[in-house]
Amino acid sequence: MPRVVAWSCVVLFFCAGGVAAADPVAATRGKAALEGTAFIRAFWPSFGYAEAWRAWGVSEKPAGYDAAFRERYGLHPAPYPNDGLPMGLRKADYLFTKGIGIDCMVCHGGSILGKSIVGLGNTSLDIHSLFEELYAASRTPTRVPFAFCQARGTSEAGAFSVYLLGFREPDLTLTHKFRDLGLKDDACEDVPAWWLLKKKKTMYYVGATDARSVRSMMQFMMHPLTTRGDFERAEPAFRDVLQYLLSMEPPKYPFPVDAKKATAGKVVFGEHCAKCHGTYGERWTYPNKIVPLAEIGTDPKRYENIGPAFGAAYAESWFAKEKAGGWFLPGQPLKLTAGYQAPPLDGVWATAPYFHNGSVPTLDGVLNSRARPKVFTRSFGTGADDYDRERVGWKVREVSPPPATMSDIDRRRVYDTTRPGRGNAGHTYGDDLAPDERAAVIEYLKTL
Repeated sequence: MPRVVAWSCVVLFFCAGGVAAADPVAATRGKAALEGTAFIRAFWPSFGYAEAWRAWGVSEKPAGYDAAFRERYGLHPAPYPNDGLPMGLRKADYLFTKGIGIDCMVCHGGSILGKSIVGLGNTSLDIHSLFEELYAASRTPTRVPFAFCQARGTSEAGAFSVYLLGFREPDLTLTHKFRDLGLKDDACEDVPAWWLLKKKKTMYYVGATDARSVRSMMQFMMHPLTTRGDFERAEPAFRDVLQYLLSMEPPKYPFPVDAKKATAGKVVFGEHCAKCHGTYGERWTYPNKIVPLAEIGTDPKRYENIGPAFGAAYAESWFAKEKAGGWFLPGQPLKLTAGYQAPPLDGVWATAPYFHNGSVPTLDGVLNSRARPKVFTRSFGTGADDYDRERVGWKVREVSPPPATMSDIDRRRVYDTTRPGRGNAGHTYGDDLAPDERAAVIEYLKTL
């Protein structure tokens, strides 16, 4: 297979050594901005939320509609004031009135053991159905232009940027001459936890973007009605949002931990895992290591799908011309990587499913490739009954590949690892561990 180069969206990171602590005052402002601001305009009129049920194939509006809406699309109650809307949806300007839009938490607001957590990836979300059915309920003649997700709980986040930047000039003014920057919609991206950012020098799965870039976080603002001036006005708020992200801490494992087994697991982890994933505790280390694709062996689609055409367009754009902070020099060559970044593992117990495409539902499967299910589904609930405390991750049920007659929304509930972008091979480093060693490592991971 020819080598496909992963391109960064900004320039190299020059700061050596440890990561600076977040500014607490700015972090407080950033939290308020993130939870209380509509940074983009609405996609749907207000009645779209109330009428969404008409696309569900039912004869009347379900009782307990708010909960039914959240379950339908994999959304969660907002742990902050949000006008009665689920986390990820927001009231925003729509033409000359108020409508319903989305914000960062539609993907970056998840739930574990029934508790909504800002910054935890939303691994229940069916964002394709959310857009498709709310457009239909809103009687809006808009078609979803590509697959927003192939499997529930994942998204085509990279494809959104590739598609939307195709409608922008380098200064982010809109153009009617669409440029195809290599749009592909089969990467099946799992959403990483925001609290991991504080340890990283580079971010995104290929590790090719500066972790302190503010503008790179603003790509989601490429709503068709967002002006260049809107980006400029929002940038100071996003500098505060970044500080909020850098202040986040992972949730603690809430169940009993076998301390003796965890201590033994720490030793095994140090021998077999720390060189890529770092060490933990007060004097933690993190190597920010990119593991070559040929070595890690995980699904290559995410690496391949963001290609040179998008990289070149991004390098010319407003997003890549960031100067504040002293880390950015216009014209600096784009950073290339050879594979995927091994992430920090803080709060890893809460971040199932695993791998960059969510193809492995438990830590037991991460450490034993023979234990990974081939085709599976799960409840997509996030309560205690949905969580597998023994294997650490989500309870799943193995099923047959979905038949051609299955509806699209039901098909997305089935994770078929034989499909493009959904492979669960690779990362076989735990296969040679003895069962008791593997169990000990999993016990230790609960403590991170």
